[in-house]
Parts: sequence; structure tokens; C-alpha cells
Amino acid sequence: MYSVASCMNISPPRFEAPLAVTVVKACTERFRSAHLAPGTLIVQAKSCICHMCGAHLNRLHSCLYCVFFGCFSKKHIHEHAKNKRHNLGIGEKYTTWEPTKRELELLRHNPKRRKITTNCTIGLRGLINLGNTCFMNCIVQALTHTPLLRDFFLSDRHKCEMQSNSCLVCEMSQLFQEFYSGHRSPHIPFRLLHLVWTHARHLAGYEQQDAHEFLIAALDVLHRHCKGDTIRDDNGKKANNPNHCNCIIDQIFTGGLQSDVTCQVCHGVSTTIDPFWDISLDLPGSSTPFWPLSPGGDGSTVNGESHLSGSTTLTDCLRRFTRPEHLGSSAKIKCGGCHSYQESTKQLTMKKLPIVACFHLKRFEHSAKLRRKITTYVSFPLELDMTPFMASSKESRMNGQYQQTVDVLNNDNKYSLFAVVNHQGTLESGHYTSFIRQHKDQWFKCDDAIITKASIKDVLDSEGYLLFYHKQFLEYE
Repeated sequence: MYSVASCMNISPPRFEAPLAVTVVKACTERFRSAHLAPGTLIVQAKSCICHMCGAHLNRLHSCLYCVFFGCFSKKHIHEHAKNKRHNLGIGEKYTTWEPTKRELELLRHNPKRRKITTNCTIGLRGLINLGNTCFMNCIVQALTHTPLLRDFFLSDRHKCEMQSNSCLVCEMSQLFQEFYSGHRSPHIPFRLLHLVWTHARHLAGYEQQDAHEFLIAALDVLHRHCKGDTIRDDNGKKANNPNHCNCIIDQIFTGGLQSDVTCQVCHGVSTTIDPFWDISLDLPGSSTPFWPLSPGGDGSTVNGESHLSGSTTLTDCLRRFTRPEHLGSSAKIKCGGCHSYQESTKQLTMKKLPIVACFHLKRFEHSAKLRRKITTYVSFPLELDMTPFMASSKESRMNGQYQQTVDVLNNDNKYSLFAVVNHQGTLESGHYTSFIRQHKDQWFKCDDAIITKASIKDVLDSEGYLLFYHKQFLEYE
């Protein structure tokens, strides 16, 4: 589990971890019970044991990343730290920090201490446009303000396994150092651009590219270059997630999309789960019929979004994305129950939500007959609840009709907006900018090298092309 204790982009983090809370409370009570009889303290202490060998002595240490106890003498805490890369722990003996010569040298060269305050601008830095590279700059701004990604790179947790000097993860690590160094002058991302051209050749050249296409290409290259950072479980196996990978990119961005295909004759259901990094949503005004509209041109509010008469919301787009779709007679599938080709319906739902949910509003339409940009305004909320679109909530929606269930105690699926990428102009000539969230209610507009203060109204009134949401609650694994 990565810490977001210093997160500047979302509300103060709240962790839901029943097991972790139980263990911590139990340990606190045991070590706090000084008034108990010595025999009672011995019995209580014995319940804190090494999770690998069961011993309760041998200088027991506790991991500060997860719920784990390991003995120091038999190197079990060391083995856990190496396998999980959880390098912070606490033991029975405390020693003062003695800086090394290298650390003393760094302290002498950096006497100024930086403190994060509500008006702090650390992390805000413009990017020079190297020739139609605004599509890259706005994605870099979104990634560098992704809390867990920032914590990963600033804690130097990447272990490079590439022989040549062509690792995009290493370059991103250097980029994060540049962003959070405190320098105010715009950064020139020439090496990043060169590496992107090297590893994603379809993006090479100085033509204007699609920001969404760049995001997916960048995540793919980062994912491939993060091979050495894959975290395994205690048995040496890769952790379980839809993409069978546990690198930092998959930990943050990968979700699971469930597809249910139902036979219209025997009603048998075939289910598949595929990984995703983003969700692409159709918009009204495209050649694809859009359904349904908001349940209330009466000014009602759903999922924190204001529904004006005739307006479209992000919730509308998600409802359309997760509605059952009749595939028709021209797309019959072979039913395993009927053993013949039958008509069917298909429905998509969220099986597993990522920590960072990215929504791609499909504003660029390309077909054989036309190429155009869809400028339909879509309102999106600061806070989003994805519960209605989960596979577990499928029973609450019948025949594509939306039924909103309110569960104030279920916070697992709630998100906060922290970045928005916008496109101004036409399909042939346009420009990308982004809004990023620096503190809880402080937003900034990033327009290549220029960064200006923005209001929440500026953000919510913008057209919206890519929307980045971060989970409000994180669970310990």
C-alpha cells in the first residue's frame, strides 16, 4: 500500500482497513496496559508473533506499509521488506538517526527546508511547447499530480532493468524530481519527447497528436518498463489483478470491465472480465444514438451533478455505457447452452474499480463519411459515486432503467476530481490545456509554459475531454 499522507490533490485521505484497524488497536491496548499484572502482559505480548515463523521474541518488528509482524533475528522482516519493497518498519529498539557522509553533503548543499502549506506552489511548473506538443504537456501535468504516482517516483522505488539509457520510467522519475524541486522556470521535456518517439513511433513527428492516444501509449510504455518493479506475494507469485501485473501503473490505473452476454432463448449468461486503463464514453451529437437523457430536466441533482433542461451529464454517459444492448440478428453468437447461434444482449459493468479512473469523452468522430469534433457540453461533478455502475449493483437496474441506491456507509466507490484535460479549436486546428488540483480546493490552469490560478467554476464550466478522478478511500491490502 502506498501512502497518500502528503497528498495535495485530494481531500485528507481516509483509509478503510478493518483488519489493520483491529490489529493496531489490539497492539495499542497491549503496549498501553502498564497497570496490568506482569503475567497478563506476558500473555498479551505472546499474541504479537512473527507472521512467518510464529515466534514472539527475536526482536519483533512491525511493517509500517501493511499489517505484518516479522522477527529481526531470523531476517524475516528483511525478507518481507525485500519481497514487498516495504522499507519502513518499527521495532522494539529505537536509535537516533545518524546521517551518512552523503546525506551530510546533501544537507549542506540544500540548507533551505521546504514546507507544504495551503499556498505552496511546489509541484507547479510549466512545460515548454516543443512544437505542437501541448497534447503531451497536458498529460504530463495530470500524471505528475496523480498522488500515488508522485509518491512512488519521489521515493525512488523504481529498479531499472533496461541496459540502455532508454527507460521511460527513469525519465518520468527525473521529471517528478524536476517538478517538485521548487524551481519555477518552465521545464523543457525534450528527453521525454525523444523517448516517446522511440517507444511509440506512431506518435513521432511534430504533427498535433491526440492527448488520449498519448495517455494510453505513455501508460503502455511505462507498464512495459516497470517490469522490475512488479511486486509479488509471499509465495513469489504475482499479485492478483485483472492484468496479472502489480507494477505501479497497474496498481493505480487498471480496473476490471465485466461483459455479460445473455442468450435471448435460454437466458444463459457468458461473462468475461477485461482490464482497462480508461473508459471511453459516447456523447450526444455523434452518429451513435444516445440514450438515456437525464432523469429530470426539472433541475434535480444526481451524483452531485446539476441537471439543467436538455443538458447531458457524466452520469448520463455512464448510464448509457452500462445499459443492456441488443446485439440483433446480424450479430448472433453461439450459445453454450443452446449449442446454436442465437440473438443476445450485452451489458458492460465495472467489476473492479481502479484507484484513478480516467473518463475519455469521445469528442472526435472519424468515419468514412465525416471527420468532426463534437462540442456537446457535458457537466461533470467534483465528486463521483461509481456504485450504480458496478457489477454488484446490476440487479438494481432492470431493462436499462436507472435506479439510484443511496448507501451513505459505502464509500469504497467514491471519487474526487483532480485533473481535467480540455481541447479548444477544431479537429484540424486545436490546442490542449489542463486543469490540475493542487490542494483540496485550489485549482490551476496549465497552458504549456503558463500556469494561472483557476476557480472551481472555471473547471466545471470547461468542455472536458479527459476527466481524472481519484478514489477518496483506499484500502490496505
